Amino acid sequence: MHMQMGVMGKARSVAATSGRILNEAVSFVAFCVLDLVDFLLCFVFKAVDLWVEAEFRPCYCSSAKEAITSSGKILVSEQGGESKIVSLLSSTKLQLEDISDTLYSRPSLVSEVSRLTINELKRLKLEDPVLQSKRGNSRCSTFTVNTTIVEMLQGKIGRHLTHPIPRWSDCDCKLCTSWISTPSSPHDNTTNAKATLFVKSQCPITDEGGEDVVFIHGFISSSLFWSETVFPNMSSAAKSCYRLFAVDLLGFGRSPKPSESLYTLREHLEMIERSVLEAHKVKSFHIVAHSLGCILALALAVKHPQSVKSLTLLAPPFYPVPKGETQATQYVMRKVAPRRVWPPMAFGASLACWYEHITRVICLLICKNHRLWEFLAKLITRNRVRTFLLEGFFCHTHNAAWHTLHNIICGTAGKIGSYLEAVRENRNCKVTIFHGKNDEVIPVECSYEVQKRIPRAQVRVIDNKDHITIVVGRQKAFAQELEEIWGTTTTNPN
Repeated sequence: MHMQMGVMGKARSVAATSGRILNEAVSFVAFCVLDLVDFLLCFVFKAVDLWVEAEFRPCYCSSAKEAITSSGKILVSEQGGESKIVSLLSSTKLQLEDISDTLYSRPSLVSEVSRLTINELKRLKLEDPVLQSKRGNSRCSTFTVNTTIVEMLQGKIGRHLTHPIPRWSDCDCKLCTSWISTPSSPHDNTTNAKATLFVKSQCPITDEGGEDVVFIHGFISSSLFWSETVFPNMSSAAKSCYRLFAVDLLGFGRSPKPSESLYTLREHLEMIERSVLEAHKVKSFHIVAHSLGCILALALAVKHPQSVKSLTLLAPPFYPVPKGETQATQYVMRKVAPRRVWPPMAFGASLACWYEHITRVICLLICKNHRLWEFLAKLITRNRVRTFLLEGFFCHTHNAAWHTLHNIICGTAGKIGSYLEAVRENRNCKVTIFHGKNDEVIPVECSYEVQKRIPRAQVRVIDNKDHITIVVGRQKAFAQELEEIWGTTTTNPN
């Protein structure tokens, strides 16, 4: 018997090793092909953009270098092109810190070949005595960013936007463009500077003595994730004493989707503050957040330590960066998107993180035609839960999803540890974490890592639930759990 068990154990070990090697081999070939496809799509989109919009926007494919000098100017040096200097406001230097380098630094087969070619050209130039003497005469303090970021920052702080809103590859339906101000002329397509997020609220008939709760959804989702599940299942007592606010994050659902935005943490927080805290005069509040929204929730708790009463985090994407790791953003990107074809969730995450142009094709097919897909979903499933999940999944732009994923998930890799430390020190804020045991998007270990940083945090792992069914399908039970959390929260001193 023991011999048979030993043989079976060795067989399983050999099968697991063989499967891993096969997965790595297939993944290498598949992602080399995808690298090439994304490279080619770059030129395709530039050609179509030029044809449809009479110009094309820069992407993150080119390896460009910029230097911010003390005068507040950026020197842009393109591959094989001429240098140019563009002016930026001094405040822009601070905004550059909010931008993840994973946007423009994603190692691939094509990028490695390009990098080696550029390095060889640089070596040849440095060996030229004339060029070397010219180089020796220049002295300036520099750091590098990508041309696309410069162009987008210029659009935010400078001239009138020349890119039509929405872009040809984005949906132009009434739902997706309701945030755009009415143009005063046929050529005046501007955004409303005072635009706010779409907020779905559920408030008591009387506002006397009520408490406030802010709900923040996850990546490529919307306020429907909360308003169609938790809101209807709150008890009568809770409905009479809590004001519930579920936001569509910037770029998602019915909220503004500005094409010039970089969708940084700063922008997301400012929009939540303007749309909820200021608009509804929220002084103290609870936060309930899912997935990517957990990062925004932690940032809000740090920014408003005296106001946040409790944090309820569902599947927080916290990947602690090992000591000595110099590229925290790159480390987190590889944890989230490991460039593997199996399991399917890893393949989907890898597509979303690594390929700017392939994901634009996906958004073009799905998001631009979301009305068709929603109609087919309603016709086929006749299931309201699935329908509202699809509505949240479809209503966003590629620009919003691409920048939010990189700037929030990857870009905060070096900050989230300090956020957790700040929350740990704020003992007036109750912290509860929920995680589905079968979650394949974000591993359960992430929640336990949060608990290590905040020992008082309670972690509740729900059996047989995944990234979505942690709420959907058990919304009534979850609503009751929330009421218990809020009811036992100690009131923060003012």
